[in-house]
Amino acid sequence: MSHDLPKVYDPTAIEDRWAEYWVSERLFDVPTPGGAPSAQHFTILLPPPNVTGRLHMGHMLNQTEMDILTRWRRMSGDLALWLPGTDHAGIATQMMVERELAAENKTRQELGREAFVERVWQWRQHYGGAILDQMKRLGASVDWSREYFTMDDNLSVAVREAFVRLHEQGLIYRGAYIVNWCPRCQTAISDLEVVHEEQQGKLWEIRYPVIEEPGQFLTVATTRPETMLGDVAVAVNPEDERYKHLHGKRLRLPLVEREIPIITDTWVSADFGTGAVKVTPAHDPNDFTLGQRHGLPSINVMDETAHINAEGGAYAGLDRYEARKRILADLEAQGLLAGAKDHVNSIGKCDRCKTVVEPRLSTQWFIKIQPLADKAIAAVEQGYIRFTPEQYAKTYFEWMRNIHDWCISRQLWWGHRIPAWHCLTCKQITVARETPMKCSHCGSTELEQEKDVLDTWFSSGLLPCSVFGWPRHTHDSDVFYPTQLLVTGFDILFFWVARMIMLGCHFMLDVPMADGSERMLKDAVPFREVYIHALVRDADRQKMSKTKGNVIDPIEIVSKYGTDAVRFTLAAMASPGTDIAFSEGRTEGYRAFANKIWNAARFIFMNVDRAVEAGIVIDPQTLADAHAPDANAPIEARWITSRLNNTAAEVNKALSEYRFHEAASLVYQFFWGDFCDWYLEIVKLRLDFSESASKQVSKSALITLLSTFEAALRLLSPFMPFLTEELWHAVYDGKPSAKSIALSRYPQACDKAMNAALEADMQQLQELIVAIRATRKDLGVEEKSTVPVRVRTNNGLEHIFGANDGIVQKLARAATLNFVTAPLEGAGIRSTPQFDVQIIYERKIDVAAERERLTKDLAKFEKEQINAERQLGNAAFLRKAPAQVVEGLRKRAAELVILIEKTRKALDDLAT
Repeated sequence: MSHDLPKVYDPTAIEDRWAEYWVSERLFDVPTPGGAPSAQHFTILLPPPNVTGRLHMGHMLNQTEMDILTRWRRMSGDLALWLPGTDHAGIATQMMVERELAAENKTRQELGREAFVERVWQWRQHYGGAILDQMKRLGASVDWSREYFTMDDNLSVAVREAFVRLHEQGLIYRGAYIVNWCPRCQTAISDLEVVHEEQQGKLWEIRYPVIEEPGQFLTVATTRPETMLGDVAVAVNPEDERYKHLHGKRLRLPLVEREIPIITDTWVSADFGTGAVKVTPAHDPNDFTLGQRHGLPSINVMDETAHINAEGGAYAGLDRYEARKRILADLEAQGLLAGAKDHVNSIGKCDRCKTVVEPRLSTQWFIKIQPLADKAIAAVEQGYIRFTPEQYAKTYFEWMRNIHDWCISRQLWWGHRIPAWHCLTCKQITVARETPMKCSHCGSTELEQEKDVLDTWFSSGLLPCSVFGWPRHTHDSDVFYPTQLLVTGFDILFFWVARMIMLGCHFMLDVPMADGSERMLKDAVPFREVYIHALVRDADRQKMSKTKGNVIDPIEIVSKYGTDAVRFTLAAMASPGTDIAFSEGRTEGYRAFANKIWNAARFIFMNVDRAVEAGIVIDPQTLADAHAPDANAPIEARWITSRLNNTAAEVNKALSEYRFHEAASLVYQFFWGDFCDWYLEIVKLRLDFSESASKQVSKSALITLLSTFEAALRLLSPFMPFLTEELWHAVYDGKPSAKSIALSRYPQACDKAMNAALEADMQQLQELIVAIRATRKDLGVEEKSTVPVRVRTNNGLEHIFGANDGIVQKLARAATLNFVTAPLEGAGIRSTPQFDVQIIYERKIDVAAERERLTKDLAKFEKEQINAERQLGNAAFLRKAPAQVVEGLRKRAAELVILIEKTRKALDDLAT
């Protein structure tokens, strides 16, 4: 075997090498199997990061969880496919390139559309793959041969097909409606792309002169006086007694001098402001609906940059906020500003650039979403898609049952251009899969393609279908669709997850199953399960933000501690539904964990080399097939094998339920606690390669040690792939049966190898050693000194302790182990529910210190007893807690009774 491991574990020395090896060897490529796949398949789609992106802690968590699951399922025998890719990110990418142009004193308008789009492609070629390069460096086990970009030709075909089909089905329409308009990005954005913030503002009251009653005014209240330039009416509630005398009369719009009607509508709240509201259909969604209901015109008074346009008369050219100041000043000068009150406004901002959004009347393309939403709701209601944690299903339903039509057009140049052509002759629109040669309505060849592009989420919402070839019916889709799992964050539950469900259920219902049968809803869903991971916060549980200065760069942390330590930190803290308070201290601890395993490997390999020198040869190829030790094997061999199998069972179960924190904890406790702290220390007693020693005993011990270590590496591999790859290849002398540990078999529990009674016996043996060590420390026994030990037990443990007294003597530095039946008296005693142990030490006992220790123990036991009794007396706790938890608490309560009695007796003995 190649055992030349450096003394100190250095992740930088191994991680780049293995990351490059995995990619160059194409270890995780998954060719489409011919015919039906022989293995169960596991398909997972990477939430495509923006092409402009850089890795942040959210990405790191997301990718760590996906990689752990994919590696685990692959090693468990599944045909595991993880698809990577990036999103063209319309607004974000266009902003990035425009910023680059600005540095050159250029604008996209100066370049023109075609040249600008070419410039974006060049930018993407140079900078767009940074985040995927980071993924490769971090060892993500994706199939790089299937890497996609949402503007790839095959995906563009799918996008165009989806648009045309929806249009043919009457589910896409075009019209002038109020949209969320970002003046900075100069495009419409969806409701989901608007972030609302509460800000202290004003509610201004403005007097509108009543034409039919000179000297009389109707006072309206508004938070946006600049929009009054586009007022076309004032509305009051028909039941409001204050204004019944004004029904049907007219007002003169201040500053503009336009005549506008007073209308009545039950939508108006008599309790808000003055009970009279200005109606501005072009600048407020409620006003637009009101205007439609009453047949009112819409007057747009702002341009795309939120400056007042020509309709604003004297205020034309002013920014909206400057116009507000001027309007308020002019109203006050004319005696028409009645007053202003403090008012908290909910201000909508563009999620991308944080500019205040302007509700604006604009001609846009929309999806009539309800028919798609109905199927998506049914898919979750009927259990075809499951959410973890479960509460996100409720959140999903709340949004889906109150969904609005989706504005899918964006006033950008970068993105999927809408496949619609405007006829310059008849003014009709032709929607087509291919560029039409003539108008489908009048035959004219004077056609101009729609300038708008599609919302980025339209193309990414099709990914579960389009990456497998849709709209073509492919063998890939027969094998890999639906995917099994989506791992993502809550922030894109509606942006992406819900839209994938809607589009997948809608389009895939038309695709037959592999056997030609009709596809039902349960097989049209894009994925079977959705796991929503938590947020990564700072160590104080504060949300990370640049303004707070608490953003953690994962690349910096990886450079400092190694990828494996960072991955293990995230996994160990990833409890479903609980945010992660990322701590460098934890990462430093898991770096020490990796070092512990490294040192264990060095110890093992040193003994393998010693065995070879003694003529003992072990074929590493037989390690994975090593059988469980027989009944005559030493207790530690049978125990570590049982613990390995129990741990494997529990880890497999935890991962199947996305309890990453439990799985990581189980592996950690096994490797550090069971294997390194206990088994390695005990097995040293068997590894004697001198001439007088039994070679068979040493060989058996070494085989169990090596096979357990090899299996433990496989158990740890999904969590720490780099460290385990390095050591696994070393175990096999660089000649393993598989190219990678990631392609080996994940440990599965063997019932025959598990022995609960043996584990219980070993636990008592460990507790005896711990008790002796603790008592030695209390009494100040020198580290290297051995002392006689007395043990009193009445429950059959004498046989276990006696049969393994060599282990106790070695690990606890006990000179002798004597068993007594009479109660132990004097100092140097420590009690457990199962036995009492006493160290015979001639040095004078510090009675005061011993009394203090026993008093502290008694207080601790009594406090624990009170808590246990309180919980066991709580009917609600007994009803809700798992049976094993209740049983464990009852057992502990019984043990505490014994411990309290023994501790009190020990205190009494000291007094005498």
